[in-house]
Amino acid sequence: MATDNEIMYAMMNGISFGGAKKEKKENPNKVKTKAKIKSYKTGAHGSGAAKHKAEIKKRVQNRPSQRKG
Repeated sequence: MATDNEIMYAMMNGISFGGAKKEKKENPNKVKTKAKIKSYKTGAHGSGAAKHKAEIKKRVQNRPSQRKG
C-alpha cells in the first residue's frame, strides 16, 4: 500500500502512466527512396493497375467535353 507521502505527492503532482521512451534504431547504411508521384500517376513504375488507370485518365482528358478552347 502507498504511504501518506506518496499519496500526497500523487495528488499534488499527478500520476504519469507514460512508458519509457524507446531509442530509435537508425541504420546509416539504409537507402531512403521515395517514388515520384508522377511516375505512379502515369503508370511508369510498372504496376498494371496504375497503367490501366493512367490510360483511363488519358482517355477522359482527350474527350471533347474535357478540352479547353
